[in-house]
Amino acid sequence: MAPRRVLEVRSGDQDTQKWRVSLREDVFESFIAHAGDTAHKVFADGSLFSPFLFRKFFDPADAFPLWEFDSEVFLKAVRTASNSSVDWQETDTEYILRAELPSATKCEVEIAGEKGKVVEISGQWRGRESESMDWKAGRWWEHGYVRRLELPEDANWKKIEAYIDDENLLQIKIPKNNSDSKALQTSAVEPKESEFV
Repeated sequence: MAPRRVLEVRSGDQDTQKWRVSLREDVFESFIAHAGDTAHKVFADGSLFSPFLFRKFFDPADAFPLWEFDSEVFLKAVRTASNSSVDWQETDTEYILRAELPSATKCEVEIAGEKGKVVEISGQWRGRESESMDWKAGRWWEHGYVRRLELPEDANWKKIEAYIDDENLLQIKIPKNNSDSKALQTSAVEPKESEFV
């Protein structure tokens, strides 16, 4: 079993040019038709980075209010149709996201908080790394992947923790504001067992 790898959580990336090129459904279909195995795995049904994760096309670079939805209900169709590699939940003290990173050995993962309202999970294909962040300003899907998620109002983005377990399982823990004082006042609630694959 591989050791847990702690990911750096960066905050406040001020690059306004990032993700400005929207991924449209017709563009994605054309891209994926000619893409290699790694892109097919990263953007596959059930993947956190798939534009069809929610069974309807949604540009992964647009922030999505994930925690407003119950994963059991929201991903039911995905879980029946394919092996979903994504799960999220809310406890009394934190929000938790788990996702499999396909081909993690070929991609690096970066998580950045944006003004405390959005968390980004992104990475570049190995072998196509750029020394600058320019790849995020153009046709980013040709160079890497992203999923942007709106954080809940009570999320404490300054204390986000991110890990990779077993070389390809991403886990992000986002504490709730004042969760330390709430934890003292209430008993800890164990997270429910998930259908995470």
